[in-house]
Amino acid sequence: MKKRIVFPVLFILFVLSTAFSFHKFYVGVYQVNYAPEKKMLQITSRIFIDDLNNGVEKKYKTKTNIGTGKETEADVALLKKYLAENFIVKVNGQSKPIVFLSKEVEANDVLVCYSRISDVSKIKTLEISNTILVDWNSDQQNITHVSVFGIKKSVLFTASSRKELLKYD
Repeated sequence: MKKRIVFPVLFILFVLSTAFSFHKFYVGVYQVNYAPEKKMLQITSRIFIDDLNNGVEKKYKTKTNIGTGKETEADVALLKKYLAENFIVKVNGQSKPIVFLSKEVEANDVLVCYSRISDVSKIKTLEISNTILVDWNSDQQNITHVSVFGIKKSVLFTASSRKELLKYD
């Protein structure tokens, strides 16, 4: 009797555990904070390194090693170009240049990038377009947390939702 119960239960547990191990999440997490005393928007991006390399390689048709020990200056240049083309911010209807500051590897598989937008004295509207990796993978989701004047908002960007206008009155 015990064998009749134990084997099916073990089989179900095995199937469930292997099913979950093959499923991969495609998500990036972004934080945009307004620092009024510095008159700047501070941007932190967290992106899985393997997905980022796949997306950059697909877009620019060249092998990259971003965030690995084999990373080159050309890889970093492509990273900066890719981020600039796929993460766009308009403050009060005007595009603002995003300055890439630095990057680091977190937990061996996540690239953390730090950027900023300077000379932001007032914010009435913030329009964010985040298309990072969504052209490479339609399952990609980019969660973007925005904190302005102590007001926190979160936006989910996907292949079908690439732009959001946030208002601060």
